[in-house]
Amino acid sequence: MKTAAIICEYNPFHNGHKYHIEQTRKQHGATHIVCVMTGNFTQRGDVALCDKYERARAALKSGADLVLELPVAFSLASAEYFARGAVHIINSLGCVDMLSFGSETGNDAALKEAAGAVHFALESDAFLDYMKSGMSYPAALKKTVEEYYTPDVVDILTGPNNILGVEYIRALDMAGGTIEPVTVKRYGAAHDSDELDYTISASKLRKMIRNGEDVTRYTDFSGYENYALIERLETAILAKLRTMTKSDFEKLPNGGGGIENRMVKAARTATSLPQLMLMIKSKNFTMSRIRRLILCAFLGITKNDLKSMPSYIRILGMNDRGKEILALSKDCPLPIDTSLSALSKTSDTAGRQARLEERAGNMYALALEKRKPCGTDFTAKPIIIKENN
Repeated sequence: MKTAAIICEYNPFHNGHKYHIEQTRKQHGATHIVCVMTGNFTQRGDVALCDKYERARAALKSGADLVLELPVAFSLASAEYFARGAVHIINSLGCVDMLSFGSETGNDAALKEAAGAVHFALESDAFLDYMKSGMSYPAALKKTVEEYYTPDVVDILTGPNNILGVEYIRALDMAGGTIEPVTVKRYGAAHDSDELDYTISASKLRKMIRNGEDVTRYTDFSGYENYALIERLETAILAKLRTMTKSDFEKLPNGGGGIENRMVKAARTATSLPQLMLMIKSKNFTMSRIRRLILCAFLGITKNDLKSMPSYIRILGMNDRGKEILALSKDCPLPIDTSLSALSKTSDTAGRQARLEERAGNMYALALEKRKPCGTDFTAKPIIIKENN
């Protein structure tokens, strides 16, 4: 038994994701695959197109064995905390041999070298000076690495999948343990590309689904009858932000640097989400950071919610091999369950994380084309796939 973990969003699940799972088995010898997946909100600062249970079903039908949920505070965090939260869950299982991720380079050694470069850069005075000068985090990091490392290392940090892979490696190093990072070279259309290929980007696939286009060439999954759009939450988001004070905005994860002042002003002026984001935008703040902060404000997530790692492991779905993974995780220090209600009672921190998850689910239910009532996070059943299905 050789277990691989995959950190994912599957928003939505497509041929490239299926290829990654297949190659994790073929190239790296994985016999069992556990996915740690974002729930109903994603790291790009958006609602997931499809409900998390439908995405879990798609993953299980295409080669995954066990799907676990990444708590919403980490799903809406920067790449560093997104990676750390997911790695904490993976490491806690105690039976994972490798963490597999897609990358533009496909070179394990190059990614490890880049991870070392990032660690060095973040500890340097040059990085702090660039940040103080008003540079955004990505720009300051890139500039610092350019000063100390060769162009091939810098090039690694220009690919979005490479960058996330580097954060996974750094998170594994911080967590300790014996989990080995391995990569599968991405093929087909680039991240966020509009290019049409057998494997297209998730962003292109989302656009096609919203436009009612035929997507059967790009995905085996067809559960898109009731998809979510953040635009349906526009009034609710604007209303929430208009009730917030400067102090409230200062408590947001990865806030500071003056962004709280821009958010206060924008919240009181903007009449649409695009206008809100444009009013907050500056050279210091990336649009993805702004989108995440807006949703954290909307859902009540604060920087304190990232001080504690995930305190439970919630199962979204599994097959028989997934049950074998769980059987080897009997000494896991975190409670594992399918029930959010049961998990919420295991500790005070778990209670807080579960309440945020419930709130996220209740708000997500309003973003669906066919709205749902509150409480679905407590009533939803895990996806169980039989091997002969």
